Amino acid sequence: MSVLDDDLIICRCEEITVGEIKKAIREGARDIAGIRRRTRAGMGLCQGRTCESLVLRILARELDEEAGRFHPNTARPPVLPVTFGVLAGEPDE
Repeated sequence: MSVLDDDLIICRCEEITVGEIKKAIREGARDIAGIRRRTRAGMGLCQGRTCESLVLRILARELDEEAGRFHPNTARPPVLPVTFGVLAGEPDE
């Protein structure tokens, strides 16, 4: 991975930049969950499906570790957006 500009947006849903992720790591984040708690990266509509691999690569690079050492975050329901009608038990159209 080449050197990334700190202003580059990694998490489009929450508009989290490379710089914010690096700051979270400097402040003690040592896994995806720690970065997520400090920055909200991966907490948007896509639940990290778009940005998680990039966050993992930044984490590995900053900690000088292999990316495979880190476990991906667990999916949180709802995995797909649902309508209120489905939640209310109405038939899906």
